[in-house]
Amino acid sequence: MIPPPIRHGMTVLNRELFRREISVIGVRIPTSLTAKFLKVLNKELLNQPKLRNVVNDPESNLSRIILMNLNVQSLDLANLSSEAKDFINKEGLGVVKHSIELKYDYWGVDDIIKAILPEGSESPSSFTQVGHIAHVNLRDEFLPWKYMIGQVILDKIPNILTVVNKTDVIDSTYRFFKMEVLAGENNMIAEVKESNCRFRFDFSQVYWNSRLHTEHDRLVKMFKKGDYICDVFAGVGPFAIPTAKKGCIVYANDLNPMSYKYLLENISLNKVNNKIHPYNLDGRDFIKKAVKDLGKNLNALDQTKMTKPMDTVTNTLAEFRTFNHFIMNLPATAIEFLDAFKGLYKDKESLIKNSRVDLPMIHCYCFTKSETPDTEMIERINSIITYSMQVDEYKIHFVRKVAPNKDMFCVSFRLSKEVAFLTTGRYVT
Repeated sequence: MIPPPIRHGMTVLNRELFRREISVIGVRIPTSLTAKFLKVLNKELLNQPKLRNVVNDPESNLSRIILMNLNVQSLDLANLSSEAKDFINKEGLGVVKHSIELKYDYWGVDDIIKAILPEGSESPSSFTQVGHIAHVNLRDEFLPWKYMIGQVILDKIPNILTVVNKTDVIDSTYRFFKMEVLAGENNMIAEVKESNCRFRFDFSQVYWNSRLHTEHDRLVKMFKKGDYICDVFAGVGPFAIPTAKKGCIVYANDLNPMSYKYLLENISLNKVNNKIHPYNLDGRDFIKKAVKDLGKNLNALDQTKMTKPMDTVTNTLAEFRTFNHFIMNLPATAIEFLDAFKGLYKDKESLIKNSRVDLPMIHCYCFTKSETPDTEMIERINSIITYSMQVDEYKIHFVRKVAPNKDMFCVSFRLSKEVAFLTTGRYVT
């Protein structure tokens, strides 16, 4: 692409300074022969993004001007192949100079930002789109140009009405970033479609990451209709809502009052009110309460039906069941909450009469911070999962790279009887 004018040192975005006029060589041709010229001269054409190879002839309605590539700068058609020259001399109506004016709108985000920043700087134009909001994460070196960067993104990206920059690390308690508006309207209420569901939330008060869409879908595909799912750190519902739409019964929790507020709103928005039990508790408290409430709710269901639920495996009356899956999507600290599973089903082992009734699968997310993340991850997982959780087998799934030396993983394993029923002296640390 033809580069824009260099404007290093610009402190206030001036779109009028991004104008450039280029001169190209054109061949005047009969309008009736346009298709023939385009075919024969295919490799010799201007072929620049957003620019036409054929333009109207200002001198006649019976002819048009076909534009040559930028290597051709003289009327004698130097740098054209001899075959192309012969064809033009035989079929054309003459060679002319044609002027093209390029304006600010012609160039993309990267082009304009590189023209503004100091020479050699990388363009910090990457962003995550959340509804109408573009979320950038600018390094300190780019902060002097942050408002111009925001304005360029606002100008260039369709459907973006607000550009924000993260100003601090994620809140350790409620999991949201502090932000400032760089350009556009100060409207943080975003609406997003994901997994055939609709989500609405205040992006400045809750955690949402559109780059986790694939991971949300991956885990939801594991669940079966009728499964009972416990989502410990549910946020506004990116796991819980699609899971409920699939036909599962979901117990969903988040400590952040704003996340809980929008979880309730999204439950109604997606019409899954009868599929999700929402909570606003600490993760450890929720795990224990959800297990108790599941038993109470099943007993209430039994009384409503005047019978006990039938176990589909043994065709006998089922007296006890567990959640099928626990989701623990709080990668910074989720591993620290595993102690909540210690004795979670204590004194209930005798209630499981069918040996094929399994304890829950746990899907625990975590980060690694190391130049050798694989080694660190294996050591940490072996220490916590194998020893503390008494698990012999587990699966590790790479989710995404968060930073150069920071990766996100999901560790999946089945809760062991030793931990669930406290049948050994070892415990979760």
